[in-house]
Amino acid sequence: MTDTDNERLLGPSDVRELAAALRLTPTKQLGQNFVIDANTIRRIARAAEIGEDDTVLEVGPGLGSLTLALLARAAHLTAVEIDDTLAAALPATVAARMPERADRFTLVHADALRLTPDALPGPPPRVLVANLPYNVAVPVLLHLLAGFPSLQRALVMVQSEVADRLAAPPGTRTYGVPSVKAAWYAHARRAGSVGRTVFWPAPNVDSGLVALTRREPPRTTAAREDVFAVVDAAFAQRRKTLRAALAPWAGSPAAAEAACAAAGVSPQARGETLTIEDFARLAEARPR
Repeated sequence: MTDTDNERLLGPSDVRELAAALRLTPTKQLGQNFVIDANTIRRIARAAEIGEDDTVLEVGPGLGSLTLALLARAAHLTAVEIDDTLAAALPATVAARMPERADRFTLVHADALRLTPDALPGPPPRVLVANLPYNVAVPVLLHLLAGFPSLQRALVMVQSEVADRLAAPPGTRTYGVPSVKAAWYAHARRAGSVGRTVFWPAPNVDSGLVALTRREPPRTTAAREDVFAVVDAAFAQRRKTLRAALAPWAGSPAAAEAACAAAGVSPQARGETLTIEDFARLAEARPR
């Protein structure tokens, strides 16, 4: 990013002026907390590791704070925005502040939870960058990883607690359903923290960055949906052993124990100690 590009990023006064011009009042329902600190924007853009040949999908562009920084780096940027007012205004912001790259930008007015590849013009995206609303962060991320196999990398900003869960390894306190399901698609790691004071309005919690790199799913004869079903069952009663927690899923405690034995997993273990590969073997061993 050049010095000229840096000068065109949105600062606190720019964000508030745009919001005022649009008569926009940020809503909690859509998780609208806009980044107003240019240094944070630069840091997020660097962490995304976007190359000049990368096609990027941005979810939740808002007023365009991060959009401009990503567009300065990417071969093409498609931004997906659900809010009517923001979706209508963003192309004009890009054209005004980065006119020489406006032809590399596309706005899609849609709900990311319902987004499909055919809704995006141009080449399939390779990189996902998203400032995700706290209440739908994990469902949106899993939907995009499942529906867009072209995505090879992702950098998402989520609530700090969610970031910990997504990046948690087996055997840790924060390891759970988001950790396991994300591991089906990608290797995840914490890529930094973002304080609440860089947002307008400021949320009640801090945020975290999670970087994900696409991996091959476990080699298994079980469908992904079947693997995720056993994950949900194992964590539905987190404190119970697999023999007890998986009884409803398998049909009985004895059947759950038999499935564990067939999968090479201790029935006395708990879900928080299992890898995604362990869950895949359990799905294969489910009684029919």
